[in-house]
Amino acid sequence: MSLLLCENLNVGYNGKTVAAGINFSVEEGDYFCIFGENGSGKSTLMKTILGLIPPVSGKIEFSKELKGNQIGYLPQLKDFQKNFPASVQEVVLSGRLGSLGIFPFYRKSDYLLMMENLYKLGIADLRKKSYQKLSGGQQQRVLLARALCAAKKMIVLDEPVTGLDPDSQAEMYATIEKLNKNDKMTVIMISHDVGAASKYANKFLTVGEKK
Repeated sequence: MSLLLCENLNVGYNGKTVAAGINFSVEEGDYFCIFGENGSGKSTLMKTILGLIPPVSGKIEFSKELKGNQIGYLPQLKDFQKNFPASVQEVVLSGRLGSLGIFPFYRKSDYLLMMENLYKLGIADLRKKSYQKLSGGQQQRVLLARALCAAKKMIVLDEPVTGLDPDSQAEMYATIEKLNKNDKMTVIMISHDVGAASKYANKFLTVGEKK
């Protein structure tokens, strides 16, 4: 079975459809890119997949081995997030909050996973630094490490290179490709950069495309 299956899916708000007739499946190990113009419903689709808003109609089905709190999510970086007053390790560790359940404290395994992902993304030396003092590229790596702390098999990325300089964009794309190929992490990514993203993805969906 697919990790994620969407059939005849309509997405929107308060019963009003923004994007309709969406059909796709995501298999384990896929690098799946979602394209579309501004206002086409890309972010609405992503929020629906993540369970943040209900579908207007249609079907969303996850594999039994993939729970909602095991999907890592990297939202599009907003200006207010750049000044978040916390250390790097606090931000990354917060990715484990969804797995704590009724147990209110981080466990040793949570700290070990945090360090593993910091090293994996080459930012372990930044762990005690203030998140708000980092460069844009470093902040995105921190947020990606946070997403990996939540992920079991899948990460969902919303415009992960927006606002980054060309070198940082290239580094972020290379990092995501490495996670997909070497770590077998399934990737779902919204992107407006069709040319760059198409180099890495093996599946595509254009939202709002005229039939």
